[in-house]
Amino acid sequence: MTSIVQLTGVTKDYGHGDVSVHALRGIDLSIHKGDFAAVAGPSGSGKTTLLNIVSGLDKPTAGKVMLGGDDVTKMSAAQLSRLRLQRIGFVFQAYNLMPVLTAFENAEYVLMMQGVPTAERRERVMAILKQVGLAGMEHRFPRELSGGQQQRVAIARAIASRPALVLADEPTANLDSATGSALLDLMTELNEEHGTTFLFSSHDSNVINRAKRLIRIKDGAIDGDDAPH
Repeated sequence: MTSIVQLTGVTKDYGHGDVSVHALRGIDLSIHKGDFAAVAGPSGSGKTTLLNIVSGLDKPTAGKVMLGGDDVTKMSAAQLSRLRLQRIGFVFQAYNLMPVLTAFENAEYVLMMQGVPTAERRERVMAILKQVGLAGMEHRFPRELSGGQQQRVAIARAIASRPALVLADEPTANLDSATGSALLDLMTELNEEHGTTFLFSSHDSNVINRAKRLIRIKDGAIDGDDAPH
């Protein structure tokens, strides 16, 4: 199997001495192309820290993180920004949409940053908005959309650039169960039909039950890694 992300001996400590917190303890983990994987564990177990280190938003105290053939831990801030722009899509629990931009403009933003030509941007974004069930809503601002619709815009933005990996940090946390299930249907479809690789962090049983691979984390260490289905 093709490995997209490889973590070797990753630790993350916050603070110093007696007040040091060991957020991650010796993580060895491979995420493979086409994975639909959830990192599950109680609050404070290290789930979000793990995703932040995979994306280069945070640096490990020790260990190595490879994304493709690149060592993320040795990259400069500028190189990390470029890596995230080109190869990683993000879905956050708080949506993180820009309130002054329409649904179309939010979904288009990464493509603009990448320098994709206008005509291609429009074609790709309109197709993706249709795919996520927002056809006809492209001119609405976030305040004119429900929570579920805003999260669909966030998913459209995450996949518009066709990233190697989509990181989703508690993507259903602010949604009711029916809306969360509909979004998981959408992400499952993207995974199965387009091979989009997803890595979630969640303690939502709905997400955990739908994952094709479940990585359990406890007290900063991997406590289990299995394919539940």
